[in-house]
Amino acid sequence: MQAGIIGLGLMGGSLGIALKETKMFKTILGYDNNSLHMQQALSLGLIDECVKFEEIVQCDVIFLAIPLDCVIDTLKSLPQIAKHTTIIDLSSAKANITRAIPDNIKKNYIGAHPMSGTEQNGPKAAIKDLFKNKIVILTDIEESGEFQVAFCKEIFIAIGMQIVKMPSSDHDKHIALISHLPHIISYALANTVLTQEKKEVILTLIGGGFKDMSRISKSSPIMWRDIIKHNRENVLESLELFLHQIHQAKNMIENKDYTNLQEWMKKANELQKFM
Repeated sequence: MQAGIIGLGLMGGSLGIALKETKMFKTILGYDNNSLHMQQALSLGLIDECVKFEEIVQCDVIFLAIPLDCVIDTLKSLPQIAKHTTIIDLSSAKANITRAIPDNIKKNYIGAHPMSGTEQNGPKAAIKDLFKNKIVILTDIEESGEFQVAFCKEIFIAIGMQIVKMPSSDHDKHIALISHLPHIISYALANTVLTQEKKEVILTLIGGGFKDMSRISKSSPIMWRDIIKHNRENVLESLELFLHQIHQAKNMIENKDYTNLQEWMKKANELQKFM
């Protein structure tokens, strides 16, 4: 069997390494519209061979590790594919894609979101064990073919992932809170410091707390622009919930209500019981 990966950045490159280790596939083929990424992925050993788009779609399984704005266009541009072909989309917002999938490939398509990643991007950011012991969310699999679902599960289990299933609408709502919102907060924190007149002085003083919270502000703006656009309503709802908490804290500080501020912080400590 052959596996094809469209998009050879952090996610696609790391997947190439993981698939090689499973030995499930005779060949791992790769395609990226950035020719430098293809050269780097090949030289780093992330894939076995670089091919044209027309060749990648002939693989037994095709992984889409590309920006969200490109996923729907790619799905609609696919030529006739074999009945057994499995298409696995790795993007982090699903409902819009699910609604837009062409009828002729609905059974071939699987929506999957590996809950793994870093703030780095490009083939050089690929990590050997990026997926190991992480969760992958499969969405709306009742609409996919039985063979495709079984094959998809076999692949993710082989690369060490734990599988969770849910509707795409639930996925997008939950992920807005635990992934999309934190990225916006991190970008906002970074921009808050960057607007200060003495930002250079401030940044010489930073400790672990600021570094932890601002780390993901290094993430690709293009990728995250697309993610926010595709999950707009859920992200806006998450922002409203977050702003409510910020306003609560602001009011308590303004009113010198430090007793309730302490209780508010104590309540937040409870989150760690679930992690």
